[in-house]
Amino acid sequence: MNIDRMVMRIAGSLVLIGLLLSLVWSRQWLWLSAFVGANLIQASFTGFCPLAKLLKAVGVKPGEAFP
Repeated sequence: MNIDRMVMRIAGSLVLIGLLLSLVWSRQWLWLSAFVGANLIQASFTGFCPLAKLLKAVGVKPGEAFP
């Protein structure tokens, strides 16, 4: 699995977890989904993704979007 797929999988999971926690625990968990969404939009414009940098440092195989 490459960095691109890992970023999308982790981001999607965090959005769904934030939505689920907002239903079960507190509406404040919606901020997690908002943060992840804003970071995805920012990464699409700038090409900089903190999670991709972290995964690259750990040794995950690079992809096309985040070489």
